[in-house]
Amino acid sequence: MSSPKAIVLFGHGSRDPLWRLPMETVAARLRVLQPDTPVRCAYLELETPGLPAAVADLVAGGTQSVTIVPMFLGAGRHAREDLPVLVAALRLAHPDVAFVLQKPVGEDDRVLELIARIALE
Repeated sequence: MSSPKAIVLFGHGSRDPLWRLPMETVAARLRVLQPDTPVRCAYLELETPGLPAAVADLVAGGTQSVTIVPMFLGAGRHAREDLPVLVAALRLAHPDVAFVLQKPVGEDDRVLELIARIALE
């Protein structure tokens, strides 16, 4: 069964396979919280799938709306410059799909509050 909405967790990527674990854990939790919503992890470099491949897979499955969640603590060059260019290309490649680009998770006050509380433990 396809879902009209999907989520892509987007990260930098790493040669170290353990680096993926937190993102994959978030993806697994999302699948439990909303089992009817497809969730994919995608990477800027060093790992696959890249964002275009992850989105193409979702669109082929019937997705009409993709929310992209940058899994960055801060809005560095990749989040500020590279990711908007990738999303613009996705909008051109899939004009019938709605794309929502969220701000990096590290810019969400709830995440920053939680990190501060963890640091105080």
